[in-house]
Amino acid sequence: MLHEPAFEDLQSHLRRLWPAVTARSVGDVERTVVVVHSLSLAIPEGMKPLLAAYEERFLCLVLSLLRSPRSRVVYVTSLPILPRLVDYWLGLVPGFDTAETRERLTLVSVVDPRQMPLTRKLLDHPGVMARIAAEIPDPSLAIILPFTVSELEVELALRLGIPLYGTSPSLAHWGTKSGSRRAFRQSDVPLPSGAEDVSSIADIVQALDHIRSESPAAQEAIVKLNNGVAGLGNGFVALDGPGKPEERIRAIRLEDETATPESFLAELATDGGVVEERIAGAEFSSPSVQLRVGPDREIDVLSTHDQVLGGATGGVFMGARFPASAEYAAVISREARRVGEMLANEGVIGRFAIDFAAVRGRTGWDVYALEINLRCGGTTHPMLTLQTLTDGFYDDTRGLFLVPDGRPKHYLATDHLEGPGYARLTPDDVFDVLPEHGVSWNADRQTGVVLHLVSAIAVAGLVGLTAIGDTPEEADALYERTRQALDKASAQVREGSSRSRIAQGSQARSPLTTHLPSD
Repeated sequence: MLHEPAFEDLQSHLRRLWPAVTARSVGDVERTVVVVHSLSLAIPEGMKPLLAAYEERFLCLVLSLLRSPRSRVVYVTSLPILPRLVDYWLGLVPGFDTAETRERLTLVSVVDPRQMPLTRKLLDHPGVMARIAAEIPDPSLAIILPFTVSELEVELALRLGIPLYGTSPSLAHWGTKSGSRRAFRQSDVPLPSGAEDVSSIADIVQALDHIRSESPAAQEAIVKLNNGVAGLGNGFVALDGPGKPEERIRAIRLEDETATPESFLAELATDGGVVEERIAGAEFSSPSVQLRVGPDREIDVLSTHDQVLGGATGGVFMGARFPASAEYAAVISREARRVGEMLANEGVIGRFAIDFAAVRGRTGWDVYALEINLRCGGTTHPMLTLQTLTDGFYDDTRGLFLVPDGRPKHYLATDHLEGPGYARLTPDDVFDVLPEHGVSWNADRQTGVVLHLVSAIAVAGLVGLTAIGDTPEEADALYERTRQALDKASAQVREGSSRSRIAQGSQARSPLTTHLPSD
């Protein structure tokens, strides 16, 4: 890395700052947090129009960070944030939206709509960088909170002279598909049969033979690009069937319907990947564990989720239910902690998640570690939202999230609730519709729907939300009522009806059925 010694020296300050870094820090904590939710990674072309909306997902942090009366937040985006969206978030906590609170929140926009990472835009605009620096009273008490850490974020940290809450890019290999398999093997955690560092058709053929010998009952293999996102870098090959293995590989079924086998294999040749058995069964689940590692190698298990998958072959992340099933939550937490300990010893810092496959066997659930997402992800902001609004905590030994009075909480979250005609709606329409249907966040009951990605509604006809309930059934019901309300609203707009006649009700369908890919 070009500036590695200087960056490592800057990151050494995290140990001193750590008590003020964690999002749940309250009390008299002096700090300035610069939030840069930049998707500085390879993402599919179809997601690029949504980059500006994705940058708003960490607004949930503003509530938590500003609870400390000496804390400041500088929230940076590509485009100006809709004022009503800021009002919405500050209004979720009764009595929080005050002049004093707003004085400690600074919104900085580059006003640059280019479809590229936000951090790249910041580095291209020295005037914006100067304005951010001017909002940091004491750089020795400041950090950057990124979505992920790439060379772009390193350059940003060095120019501002404040450390990053995240892992150095020099350790990024642990977050690749090949690096994940090596980490699981080194941690003695179960993983599917397969091979890493694959780059050619010959490598794939050899890996398929290996899978057949180790798992005779396996029927299909997954080929994963090392840096694929949300399952869109995956392809599927039958272990047996008509034709030679090379022919089946050239006809690989891809999760990304915009890609071709030729382009997929070309990317595999360039960046490498893995081939592994596709874990399957009559009772199958795809849970994940979110962890946090501190600068002194302390490890916290922050959450478990059951991921909701979809897409062309059923491998794309669509959303998540929290917490994961109690039947295996403790097991995956234990295995994830072992991987976390290994990564902590390697120098990893910050939040990351580990995806698993869980299949019911003869004596219980068998779990297999699949990949490490060495960054924030699609389950980060829903969990932060729940923590911020309830002051609760996740007990990984019991697999429960408990609020102070002892009640458990559950949620169903997605970045992609969409439907026919949603693109006809505006953010104001969405904000108006939810209260009319009784699904808005209720601070007294600590249940309801919390919105994010609202800016994506008119761009791509989708919105993100976290539906929080006292039971899984209540969370599902809140999600469904929200979907019905937006369906009805979009239908009324399509018919040219007045907003006053929008009412609840539409034909029901299962949650999370039609979505674009998430992270």
